[in-house]
Amino acid sequence: MRLPLEGTLLEKLRKIEALHAGTKVDGEREAARRAAERIRARLSELQGREPETEYRYTLHDPWKRKLFLALCRRYGLKPYRERGQRYTSVMLRAPKSFQDKTLWPEYQALSAELDAHLDELTTRVIREAINDDVSEASDETPKSLGSGVMNQGARAGDAGPSSANDSPTKSSG
Repeated sequence: MRLPLEGTLLEKLRKIEALHAGTKVDGEREAARRAAERIRARLSELQGREPETEYRYTLHDPWKRKLFLALCRRYGLKPYRERGQRYTSVMLRAPKSFQDKTLWPEYQALSAELDAHLDELTTRVIREAINDDVSEASDETPKSLGSGVMNQGARAGDAGPSSANDSPTKSSG
């Protein structure tokens, strides 16, 4: 069973893919399939004209990494990780123009849509199950607290995903 919010997200993701494929057809399943075929055809054409460049993508957020890997595989690309690389690293060989004009912009658009969806879903679940107040913490320290502030063991990465850290870099070899 799909939630109404999930159906809306799927429709938006299909429309984003259609946009990056250069089609004007609305986001139906068939249009998404045709859009993916057009993008694969464009990639094949570019692979015949351009040398492939090796990229290292650093994707700290596991959900965004899954999205990126699935997008690469959808277009027939084979993401990999070299022995000893961190789990956050993804290596990929692709024509530079495909990476710059199609793959990375589409990933960013899909990622932004997924972020918005997850934020909306998280807010709704917290409101319904925990507390109506989902606002951020106040910038003012309450007067009743003294100077004895303790850090309760926040782990690295608990601050949430940072798109600024998710980026491709050209690999040196």
